Amino acid sequence: MVYFAVLRLGHRPERDQRVTTHVGLTARALGAAGMYLASADKYIVEGIQDVVDRWGGDFFIKDQIKWRTCINRWKESGGIVLHLTMYGIPLQDIEELIKKSDRILIVVGAEKVPGELFGLADYNVAVTNQPHSEVAGLAVVLDHLNPTALVREFPDAKLKVIPQEHGKRTDTG
Repeated sequence: MVYFAVLRLGHRPERDQRVTTHVGLTARALGAAGMYLASADKYIVEGIQDVVDRWGGDFFIKDQIKWRTCINRWKESGGIVLHLTMYGIPLQDIEELIKKSDRILIVVGAEKVPGELFGLADYNVAVTNQPHSEVAGLAVVLDHLNPTALVREFPDAKLKVIPQEHGKRTDTG
C-alpha cells in the first residue's frame, strides 16, 4: 500500500483558509495519511482535526513546517516528491512510473511557489497544463495513484453517511 502525504506550501491565513481546508479534507477523504502546512494556522489544524474526530480515521495535520526540511527528510526516508503544477509533465505520461513508489509526498502550492521547488521535486506533474484549482488537481492525482481512494473505510467514525438515492441520511453510531 502506498503512503501519501500532502505538503501545503504558500498558505496565506488571511486569504487561503477555505482552500487550504479543502486541500486537507480532500487529502483525508482520498487516502493521504496527513498534511503538512508550511505556515502557522491553528484554525486550519483545529478544523481538520475536528473532522477527523467526528468522521473517523487517523489523518494527521501539522503546521509550522519548514518546507525544505520536510522535502529533504521525505527524500532521505526513500520517498518521492511530486509537485503539482500546470507547468509539469502530464500525469498520464508518468503515472505508471510514479506508481512504483511506496511513499509519495504531494506538494500543493498556493501563491507563487519558489523556483527552487521545481528542482527539489522528483516530478513536476500537471493534471492539465491549464490554470485550475489545486483542490481539483490533488483529487485527480490521488484518484489516479491510489486504487483505494474511492472505497475507504474510516475507523472510529462518530458520523457516517448512509448512501441514499434521494435525500440524505447519517448514522451517529
